[in-house]
Amino acid sequence: MTTPVKVAIVGASGYSGEELVRLLVSHPKVELVAVTSRQLVGQAVGSVFPKLAGMPHAGLRFISSEVSEIVKSGATLAFLALPHGLAHEFAAPLLRAGLRVIDLSADFRIKDTGVYSEFYGAAHPEPALAHESIYGLVEVYRRQLRDAKLVACPGCYPTSILLPLIPLLRAGMLRLESIQVCSMSGVSGAGRNAKVEYLYAECNESVRAYGVPLHRHLAEIEQELSVAAGETVRISFTPHLIPVTRGIHTTIYALPREGVDPEGVKAVLEEAYSGARFVRLLSGAALPETRFVTGTNFIDIAWRWDSRTGRLSLFSAEDNLLKGASGQAVQCMNVIHGWEETCGLL
Repeated sequence: MTTPVKVAIVGASGYSGEELVRLLVSHPKVELVAVTSRQLVGQAVGSVFPKLAGMPHAGLRFISSEVSEIVKSGATLAFLALPHGLAHEFAAPLLRAGLRVIDLSADFRIKDTGVYSEFYGAAHPEPALAHESIYGLVEVYRRQLRDAKLVACPGCYPTSILLPLIPLLRAGMLRLESIQVCSMSGVSGAGRNAKVEYLYAECNESVRAYGVPLHRHLAEIEQELSVAAGETVRISFTPHLIPVTRGIHTTIYALPREGVDPEGVKAVLEEAYSGARFVRLLSGAALPETRFVTGTNFIDIAWRWDSRTGRLSLFSAEDNLLKGASGQAVQCMNVIHGWEETCGLL
């Protein structure tokens, strides 16, 4: 029997951290040896997350978020489920200690330090690590991830936007200046924060746009679209908060380049994702719905050609806490270790 890989979750008290715990306690090739939280030190996983009571590792107790304690656990890989601006404090010392690191925050996603400063309002604290990190979009960077020491997992909105668009940009099918994106996210995307604007009474029976015109995720979206297109891409992006707990739905509008047959979209996407276990290309009259992806690591994608306006519409739906965060992080871990990508996720 193969010895399980020992893993730690740093910052396991948030929504993404909780999902990581849920996925890893039943992962057949992993032993969860450490979970950290400054507020929950000494408490058992099964008592903090009652739905995990009776499962493997339910008796594992939270430890302090000290690098020395994480290293002492024997973990060889650490997931960082921390708010933006904190992950860099753990990544560098953990990497020096020989651990691999999969970061769910935005600390290492942006390669251009000037862009990082523009969107995050401060100089990047670890520019060398940001440059060395591998962007954790498995369907695009699968080969590079196999040798990754530091993985920067994509944000939830970027995943829903990049996967439909990247194959089409690589194929030169779209007029870059025409791309417009409208996304809607459940409230869990804001994290487990006690803020007035995310209270049930403030969100229920209401929809609102926010983060306009420079939502922070726009930086990594444009970075990866530019890589795919081979030239600078600037898009319009409007995210919305909707009164559901989890799930993201994205609609993308774009014009095809002159001479491009929009009917070729199907072939391009099918070629790009023919072996992708977690990308489902919908056919016929089906369109993505969040209810069919929540609780899973799938992203559903569909497209429509509007001959009346000459526009192509792309649609996607995903679970923001799984394919948009923790599930994608586990998928990255599976690729790093050469396991089936579906391991622990299906």
